[in-house]
Amino acid sequence: MSTSTPAHLTDIKVRGYHLDLYGHVNNARYLEFLEEARWGFTEEYGSLAYFSEAGLAFVIVNINIDYRRPAMMGEHLSIATAMSKIGSRSAVIHQVVYLKGTDTKVAEADVTFVIFDAGKGGAIPFEGELRAQFERLPHWPA
Repeated sequence: MSTSTPAHLTDIKVRGYHLDLYGHVNNARYLEFLEEARWGFTEEYGSLAYFSEAGLAFVIVNINIDYRRPAMMGEHLSIATAMSKIGSRSAVIHQVVYLKGTDTKVAEADVTFVIFDAGKGGAIPFEGELRAQFERLPHWPA
């Protein structure tokens, strides 16, 4: 994997319970791997306290995954996570699953989310301090 990537990295070892009948990581497991990486990204760079105190929550509205290569038991994966786009009402996190220590892509995903305000009962625009929170996060190069 390129060392110039400004992304957060999460490492995962493929275990037997991640596999399907074909002996490779089941497609649904990638959703769990990607979620684990987003939590690590948010914990390291984001402000969970800001969102919690403001009564805000991340709500995933779309995930697009391209599977590039099967991951097998015992392999070590590294998931790179960074912001890709911030729109007016939604944003996209881009994630790439690599075979650790290589440039070999296992999977690549774009995760679109909104910020839900429980008090207002809906998604809110990315404005002011909310937008600033996301602009401070690592971004993929243009």
